[in-house]
Amino acid sequence: MALTMFEKIWRRHVVVDRPDGYTLLYIDRHLMHDGSAAGFARLRARNLKLRRPDRSFGTPDHYVSTGGRGLAAITDGHHRGIVAAMARNHADHGFTVFDIGDERQGIAHVVGPEQGITQPGLTMVCGDSHTSTHGALGALAFGVGSSEVTHVMATQCLWQRKPKAMRITVDGALGFGVTAKDVILAIIARIGAGGAIGHVIEYAGSAIRGLSIEGRLTLCNMSIEAGGRAGMVAPDDTTFAYLNGRPFAPKGAEWGAEWDRAMAFWRGLPSDDGAIFDRDVTLDGAAIAPMVTWGTSPEDALPVTARIPDPDTAPDAAKREGMARALAYMGLTPGTKLEEVAVDRVFIGSCTNSRIEDLRAAAAVVRGRKVVVPSWAVAGSGLVKRQAEAEGLDRVFLDAGFEWREPGCSMCVGMNGDLGTAGQRIASTSNRNFVGRQGRGVRTHLLSPTMAAAAAVTGRFTDVRKLATA
Repeated sequence: MALTMFEKIWRRHVVVDRPDGYTLLYIDRHLMHDGSAAGFARLRARNLKLRRPDRSFGTPDHYVSTGGRGLAAITDGHHRGIVAAMARNHADHGFTVFDIGDERQGIAHVVGPEQGITQPGLTMVCGDSHTSTHGALGALAFGVGSSEVTHVMATQCLWQRKPKAMRITVDGALGFGVTAKDVILAIIARIGAGGAIGHVIEYAGSAIRGLSIEGRLTLCNMSIEAGGRAGMVAPDDTTFAYLNGRPFAPKGAEWGAEWDRAMAFWRGLPSDDGAIFDRDVTLDGAAIAPMVTWGTSPEDALPVTARIPDPDTAPDAAKREGMARALAYMGLTPGTKLEEVAVDRVFIGSCTNSRIEDLRAAAAVVRGRKVVVPSWAVAGSGLVKRQAEAEGLDRVFLDAGFEWREPGCSMCVGMNGDLGTAGQRIASTSNRNFVGRQGRGVRTHLLSPTMAAAAAVTGRFTDVRKLATA
């Protein structure tokens, strides 16, 4: 029987199937951030220990300050206590920690792949919805709620209903200036923010295979924004080259048997020829352009060359009402060219777009130019920041007028003091443009790092392809 990659991984991790449709699933890796402190408090209250500290990894990211390093830089006392709890919980339970002050600290979904913790064929969870990121390396990875975090801590297992399988195929060569962020925004615009509810997405096709691992991480990161339970890309030679030599990956080729066993397993994971998916969607990669969101959902995305849509063109009353409400919040007028919309601030960072490839691409746009609005560049981990500085990217950003910040979630979620102000329009490389996501009354537009960089130096949404040829 031909199986999908999702089915192969799921079957390997079933502990027991219950008659009511729930499955007890074994979890290979548990990623924990500062918000996991509540789970440890529940363990302590029940006099329980962490079941598998060797399969648990922690790093603070949501509440850390990007304006300075260390606990002293966190001005909110409650948040400082949450971050400080990571060290106490590590001492009590013995899991691996990349704590504040450790150069390896960073956003969990950057640190996991970077350290080789994320590997093909594993099941992975974290108390964060964008855990789907790790599917870029062929893992089955998904976010869990607070009570589920405690359950995994105590048992290394989790009750789940089995999702359906969906394949999204993007064939054709991506055009100049088109990135993985544009691909996923185009996908969500096509299928809708609820288009993949109840499904695990497998991304396939020549355009997907042509992406670097960093591009695939961006793609899978936003699977949740299409309603998907998880997103995955089949492991291939690009995956294996990325993992070879990383600290927590199987030992590299020069070590022999451990790497060889891993490779034999990994090569058998891609979906079999003839595997049946519950839903198939196809896109033409060559038709995708640099994208910008205009509304308050990631599905509200259009090519930068388009105009703000008119609610009167919506197919039904509910959609018209939703569009009108979004445009009112965003302060936009139907028919306005996106390239005429001015921005007040630019944020380059988040678990979607804060890796070295993202910073290189943005720096290439701003090099030799000056920003005209306040702009931040925030690396996803201390190691990414160090590499960027070794390559001189920090000087490019600083010379252009950017703030070069410390690693953390920063302005993506705005729970750490990194906030916009009411009425500000922010060009952001993050993953959500919900009402109030970056601060009360803040208007968020999602776009790629190069498009964000273009907005920083022009003060408006600008087709980055024009700057590249200027």
